[in-house]
Amino acid sequence: MDMMAAVVLIVALFAVLGAGMWIGLGLLAVGLIGMELFTSRPVGDSMMLTIWGASSAWTLTALPLFLWMGEILFRSKLSDSMFRGLAPWMDKLPGRLLHTNVVGCTIFAAISGSSAATCATIGKMTLPELQKRGYPDAMAVGTLAGAATLGLLIPPSIIMIVYGVAANVSIAKLFLAGVFPGLMLAGLFMGYIAIWALFHRDQVPASDMSMTFMQKIYESRHLIPAVILIGLVLGGIYSGIATATEAAALGVAGALGLAAWEGSLSWQKFKEGLISACRVYCMIGLILAGAAFLTLAMGFIGLPRHLAEWIGSLHLSPFALLMMLTVFFIVLGCFLDGISMVVLTIAVLLPTVEAAGYDLIWFGIFIVLVVEMAQITPPVGLNLFVIQGLTKRDIGWIARAAAPMFFVLMAAVLMLYAVPEIVLWLPSRM
Repeated sequence: MDMMAAVVLIVALFAVLGAGMWIGLGLLAVGLIGMELFTSRPVGDSMMLTIWGASSAWTLTALPLFLWMGEILFRSKLSDSMFRGLAPWMDKLPGRLLHTNVVGCTIFAAISGSSAATCATIGKMTLPELQKRGYPDAMAVGTLAGAATLGLLIPPSIIMIVYGVAANVSIAKLFLAGVFPGLMLAGLFMGYIAIWALFHRDQVPASDMSMTFMQKIYESRHLIPAVILIGLVLGGIYSGIATATEAAALGVAGALGLAAWEGSLSWQKFKEGLISACRVYCMIGLILAGAAFLTLAMGFIGLPRHLAEWIGSLHLSPFALLMMLTVFFIVLGCFLDGISMVVLTIAVLLPTVEAAGYDLIWFGIFIVLVVEMAQITPPVGLNLFVIQGLTKRDIGWIARAAAPMFFVLMAAVLMLYAVPEIVLWLPSRM
């Protein structure tokens, strides 16, 4: 019976998603089929209560606010001034201005919760500059695709809010847990660029800047707005003055203030940013509601429990379980976006993960890292689509350029497994 239910639901899910139906509505439909066929519960009441519960959680209010903040910054001059502030400092490193991709993404990730927004904003700023100066296209595009995934890991992060709500974990602690892994990953990306540059000296253009130390400091004034905004958002959370939602509201106010101050805030841009943030949030909200109902249906049928029992019966070591989950998420990421992956699987996986002795905060960061890999694997790699929009290149070529970054992310997963303190030290100090 359970086997049959699982097969029917999986076939229905693939049929619905393959037909091009909206993901949120597709999940609702599959949940409906499961409830009607395999349980005797009244569907209407359950659906109504679940959708209301999933879409009216107070913790979720941080989501549209962080989305809006990202949209405001995306439409402001902040990214251009960031390049001017960063470039002089990168010029002496092996790989020179290629590092602006990583450092730019790291800074922007700390004020935007989305990987796609980070990719689009920083790409718009660095790709034309790097091309103009003669850097190899494949390296410029590959490092951008990889570094933009930091948008998910460095707080504030939209996917962490979704995981926190789904797994019932403190979002503020998740945000803090992402800080050191994010910086570590940025360091790994920069290390990769430096090693590549040492082996391909002929492909790195000669330096075209000669600045004194004081001139560099003066150019760094362009970074001040970004630093103020990061201080507002993360400082509020870390000091305990603000919750994640309040920090998001501070961030929106700060972003609007900065955009007005630098003269890039018009009524048109304000409207566009608001509409765009609403659109993305409605999509995410629908996916969350659909996934919550599907999770409820699967709970009534008993699938999560049986899956947990089956994985338990395999007697895997914690490491083998982690590798199995990594492969599972990478395969899933070829077909679904990150948020859908998290909401679909968390309810099913948490009992197994807890039984294996993993800390749920640590597991949240692990999931974010694996979802990051999915962002740069075809056919549904969100960052690849964004870069395709910026460069008009073939998606296969972009995926090949980003492939080394996939292995850098894999190395990061292994490092977090070996040293869980990288994740857990900061939240435990909160």
